[in-house]
Amino acid sequence: MDIETYLALLAFALTSSISPGPNNLMLLASGVNFGFVRTIPHIVGIEAGFSGLILAVGLGLGVLFAVEPRLYIVLKVIGGSYLLWMAWKIATTREMGRVHGEAKPFSFWQAAGFQFVNPKAWVMAIGANTAFADPEHYVFTTGLVCLAFLSVGFFTTGLWTVFGTTLKVFLSDSQRLKWFNITMAVLLVLSLWPMLA
Repeated sequence: MDIETYLALLAFALTSSISPGPNNLMLLASGVNFGFVRTIPHIVGIEAGFSGLILAVGLGLGVLFAVEPRLYIVLKVIGGSYLLWMAWKIATTREMGRVHGEAKPFSFWQAAGFQFVNPKAWVMAIGANTAFADPEHYVFTTGLVCLAFLSVGFFTTGLWTVFGTTLKVFLSDSQRLKWFNITMAVLLVLSLWPMLA
């Protein structure tokens, strides 16, 4: 892969990673409700899980979807159901930083596992490998795709979380927090539309 192709890959990784989607909306809400430090396992889990997904797709898992397109329906049902459950959890959170109630930030494993049912993550992983992995050096270039997403991923996920933490003071009012969380839940549900369309 030459430098121009790698720069194009970085641009693709940046634009697809920074755009609103399930991960970024959940990080925004987590930044507001739990702060940056308590959201770090969520951030690291996203990056680890998505890297694993890119490698799995690049090393053959993506072929399953080409051979058996009905797997997309299964992914949509599982991913959509999980996102609806997460939207409900966000919408019903009424206190920032609650630990002993149901509200708590995603763990590393929850965030990593979510990448394998996140339809946007699948589209990004399959799209990136299809467009940028070189068939003659597939393992190496799949590793480069993974590296590109990691190099911008921590920046973009961190940015969404920081944005959430900056809203924390404004949302310290319980009514504002309630409506913010409801809005985030609605946006999370709306992020399902491209998957269902």
